[in-house]
Amino acid sequence: MSISVVLLAYKEAENLKVLLPQIKEKIEATGENYEMIIVDTAQPLDNTSEVCEQFGARYVNQRYPGFGGAFRTGIEEAQFDKFLIMDSDGSHNPVYITDIYNRFCQGADLVIGSRYVKGGKTNDAFSSIVMSKILNTVFRIVIGVKAKDISTDFRMYDTAQLKKTELTCQNYDVLQEVLMRLKQNNKKLVIAEVPISFDKRMFGESKRRLIPFIIGYIKTMFRLIAIRISSCFTKRK
Repeated sequence: MSISVVLLAYKEAENLKVLLPQIKEKIEATGENYEMIIVDTAQPLDNTSEVCEQFGARYVNQRYPGFGGAFRTGIEEAQFDKFLIMDSDGSHNPVYITDIYNRFCQGADLVIGSRYVKGGKTNDAFSSIVMSKILNTVFRIVIGVKAKDISTDFRMYDTAQLKKTELTCQNYDVLQEVLMRLKQNNKKLVIAEVPISFDKRMFGESKRRLIPFIIGYIKTMFRLIAIRISSCFTKRK
């Protein structure tokens, strides 16, 4: 039993210097073997590779475009049975790794570090909180998943199930697509949530741009609806 820890990086070298030793401490406390994989941009933009070497993380460059492409690269690179992914900007505190891991071991196919269950909170800007809650409500209906926080990527997956999913979204909407695909592949999928506090990034600037972000999600919503409807017709045949 082992853990693949995956972080997707876009000019996050300064944040990784802080996060990697903290992550290492929490993962080693589980007693499991582990690997830390940092998926950087296709062309390096800072000294992330040097930071990885310093803290014993495996450095790879993403092979496909966008956030979704980096996520798919991380899935391909993962070698162990548990797949833990989290933000590399400091908004996900490694202290919650223990809770996520313990809940996964109690019997779950996927555990989400959630801002919106009891005990969870977010320190994001008010406008971002409103947008996030609207997004979560709409997409819960679209993809048929009951989890309260489906737009965060602080998650632990079953790697084998994750590798069987076919993901096509290129942006942050891949976080909703993967939930829908996992559920389509496993009707008994067990999704659990544990409370976390979502913090503001430590160093650098956010990579998300509001207008393209909203437009992208609207397009994805209709595409996922079409995929879900198509799946229902296929089953009836």
